[in-house]
Amino acid sequence: MIEIRQADITTLKVDAIVNAANNALLGGGGVDGAIHAAAGPALLAACRPLGGCKTGDAKITPGFNLPASYVIHTVGPIWHGGDQGEATLLESAYRRSFEVALENSISSIAFPAISTGVYGYPKKQAAEIALQLMQEYRSQFKTIIAACFSAADVTLYKKIMR
Repeated sequence: MIEIRQADITTLKVDAIVNAANNALLGGGGVDGAIHAAAGPALLAACRPLGGCKTGDAKITPGFNLPASYVIHTVGPIWHGGDQGEATLLESAYRRSFEVALENSISSIAFPAISTGVYGYPKKQAAEIALQLMQEYRSQFKTIIAACFSAADVTLYKKIMR
């Protein structure tokens, strides 16, 4: 089942939430900063030995103080106009997050809108990629949540889903 809802991803009671991280995996702004703040300092300590993460890849840590058991950290691309492989990298970030989840027997997962904040990826194009991958993996998960930041994002996702 795919759910689209406006939510603070740090409050969701799912097996794993996905963090739209930067390459260092050491916290940042936006959803990354919010997840690190809510999880507590143990999350940063768990991320340090991971040695960062390549764009389009994903790594997992415990969720610590979050209601979610795990955090899957993925790095989406910075938008440079769309002709530098951004779509392929964004698709890979979602795909690798799903693969890491399956490797860890995760059945419920929530995603933020990866790369649409400071990385500047156009929301509509990013949502199309997100929903395409969610549809592809839906049969392998009990629940997939698109945790939208705003009501406008919910409307966009639902329009694309139709």
